[in-house]
Amino acid sequence: MRKNAIVTGASNGIGQAIAKKLNKDNYFIYAVDVDDANGKKLVNELGNENALYVHCSISCETDVSDLYNEIKDKNANLEVLVNNAGIIKDNLIHKMPADDFDAVIDTNLKGSWLMCREAAKMMKEQKCGRIVNISSRAWLGNPGQSNYSASKAGIIGLTRVLALELGRYGILVNAIAPGLIDTPMTQKLPDDVLEKLINAQPTKTIGKPDDIANTVSFLVTESTQFITGQVIYVDGGKSIGANLTV
Repeated sequence: MRKNAIVTGASNGIGQAIAKKLNKDNYFIYAVDVDDANGKKLVNELGNENALYVHCSISCETDVSDLYNEIKDKNANLEVLVNNAGIIKDNLIHKMPADDFDAVIDTNLKGSWLMCREAAKMMKEQKCGRIVNISSRAWLGNPGQSNYSASKAGIIGLTRVLALELGRYGILVNAIAPGLIDTPMTQKLPDDVLEKLINAQPTKTIGKPDDIANTVSFLVTESTQFITGQVIYVDGGKSIGANLTV
């Protein structure tokens, strides 16, 4: 029986790379997003026999419930959940509207929690499963990102708790903390700003979405049976050598 994977935020950037990689690994992909145009484009590329696009706002409990009911209606198992969807609304704290804090927490943290809750119910019955939560190196703290960093720190805490709760059922839960990755968002940065960020990396390079996708692939493979509750940094060493030069 073919295995199934949910990838949230699958329409663009890192999520799209994850969806394509897991499809190559022979998973049927439930590509979850609110970007209908790019989500449908992805499914057309992968083929209807390999993927299904589902419009779902992960911060909406009803949308999430409907998504999982759709999978259950197909009498399908769920082997993998990748929580990648997220938003950014940066500002210094004294300039940040409360609505911007709420929006980021609702999508990045509450949305991931809602997805994990429903996945846990299915995977617990199956006695197996893999959950990978995409956090960020920013959970360590970035100026102007009190909302985003808090949401990503929350994902680390969520990951650790779920690893403790679900391990006895054969469910492994891990987090990936990407650093500077070449995505549509970073491509919009001014050249001088991007160059400065790259030079702050110990590797003096920028990561690719495939770097994250390959790490997800490693964590969900059947041969990886004894890794859970961990945070894997894919950040060119920035988390251990921020702004240091030698």
